[in-house]
Amino acid sequence: MASTPNFIVAIPARYGSTRLPGKPLRTIGGVPMVVRVAQRAQQAGATQVVVATDDQRIADALAALGVDVCMTSADHASGSDRLAECAAHYGWPSDTIVVNLQGDEPFAPAAGIREVALALAEDTAPVATLATPITDAHELFDPNVVKLVRSCNGRALYFSRAPLPWARDAFATDRNTLPENVPFLRHIGIYAYRAGFLQQYTRLARTPLEQAESLEQLRVLEHGYPIAVRLTPEPFPPGIDTEADLQRAEAWAISA
Repeated sequence: MASTPNFIVAIPARYGSTRLPGKPLRTIGGVPMVVRVAQRAQQAGATQVVVATDDQRIADALAALGVDVCMTSADHASGSDRLAECAAHYGWPSDTIVVNLQGDEPFAPAAGIREVALALAEDTAPVATLATPITDAHELFDPNVVKLVRSCNGRALYFSRAPLPWARDAFATDRNTLPENVPFLRHIGIYAYRAGFLQQYTRLARTPLEQAESLEQLRVLEHGYPIAVRLTPEPFPPGIDTEADLQRAEAWAISA
C-alpha cells in the first residue's frame, strides 16, 4: 500500500453566501462549520492546515484550533483564486501538494483527503480529484449532480451536469434503471493541486464549456491540462448550501 505523501490542506472560507449567509460560522452540534472542516483536515494528517478567508470573524473562530489563517482579498471570484493568493503568501514550492477542501464539507472523510493527495503524487497531472459510482438513475439525471467520464489511465475526459455517459440503447427504452457495466461516476468536489499550477490556473482565461456548464474544472481541461481521478475510499456526505442542508447536518451530527 502506497504511503501518503506530505500535503497541505487549504480551506477557502468566504463569509458571504447568498444561499446561506455567514455559512462558515453556522454551527453544527454547537461547533462552527469551518472549525469542523479544519478538524477533518488535521485528522487526515496534513503537514499544514490553512484557512483562507476574507473575514476576521472566521479567523477569530479558529484561534484556539492551532491552524493557520491567511487573510485574503474579498474580491476573489473563486476558492481557487483565494488559494493562489494563499500559496503566494506562504511561498510554497511549486511541487507542493495542496488539497483544496471546501469550507462547507464538515464531514469530509480523512481517508478521502489523503486519497486525493496520493492521486496527485502518483500522477504527473497538475490536478487530481475524486469520484464515486452512481447507482441511482435519478442522481444521474439530476443537473445539480456533476458527472464525469475518465480514460483508461484514470484521467478525466469530461465533466458535465448532463447524464454522462449516455447509454444509447438502454436509455432508448428505460431511463428509470441504470444499465449494468456502464461506469457512471459522480464528481466529488475536492481537489489536489501542485502549488505552482495554482498560480497558473488563476491566469487562465475562462472557457466556453466552463461557462456553459458553470464548472470551473472544465477550464483546466479546455486549456489542455490533465486531471487525475481516483475513486473515493469512503463516502463523502453532501456539502452544505442551504438551511435544509444545515438541519440535516445537525441531525446527522447528533446521531453520529
